[in-house]
Amino acid sequence: MSLTVVVDYESGNLHSAEKAFQRMAAETGAGEVIISGRPEDVARADRIVLPGDGAYPACKAALEGHSGLQEAIEEAVQVRGRPFMGICIGMQMMASVGREYRDTPGFDWIAGEVVPIVPDDPALKVPHMGWNDLIVTGSHPVLEGIETGDHAYFVHSYQVVVRDPAERLAYAEYGGEVTAIIGRDTMIGTQFHPEKSQHAGLRMIANFLTWAP
Repeated sequence: MSLTVVVDYESGNLHSAEKAFQRMAAETGAGEVIISGRPEDVARADRIVLPGDGAYPACKAALEGHSGLQEAIEEAVQVRGRPFMGICIGMQMMASVGREYRDTPGFDWIAGEVVPIVPDDPALKVPHMGWNDLIVTGSHPVLEGIETGDHAYFVHSYQVVVRDPAERLAYAEYGGEVTAIIGRDTMIGTQFHPEKSQHAGLRMIANFLTWAP
C-alpha cells in the first residue's frame, strides 16, 4: 500500500492538512496518509508533504532540531526521487536562502531566495491574506485540472523569487506578481494552503497522491 507522510516537526497546526490529505487519499484509493516526525517513516514513504507556518528561520531551526529528519527528506527526494510537496514555509525552504530576519540556508532545490512582499500599491496590506486567483504559467502533473482563475487561500508576508522563470509555475496578483507555485521534476511547492483552498486545493492534493512519476 502506498504511504504518504506529512512531516511533523512542530511548526504548524497539521489538523486541517491531515484531514484534507486523508480525505483525498480515501476518495482516490491512494493508500495511507500518516503524520510523523520520525526519519524512518520519511525513509519508507512513497510521498512526502512538508508543511510549515510562522517564520522561516524558526521553521528551519525546528526541522534541523529533529535529528536525522532533514537528511531523510533530502535523501528521499534528491536521491530516490520520491514526490514531494512543500506547503507555505515548507515550500519556501525549497529555495536557496530565506531573507526573513536573517539569512537562513534552504534546501537549494529551487534556485532563488525568499524575500518580503512589497506591493506597488501602498494601500495593500502585508501580510497578504485571503483568496486570490491563480495565474498558471507552467505545467506539472500535480497541476492537472488547475487553471488560471482558480482560487487559492494565502497567508504570508514573504515570497520565493526564483532564478529560473520556468520553475515558477503560477503566481497571484497582489500589487505585482507574487509567487504561488514552484516546482520541477518530482517536487512542487505551494505558497497558499491547498488544504484550505477548496476545489483547486483538493484537486492538487488528489493529483499529488495519485501521481506516479
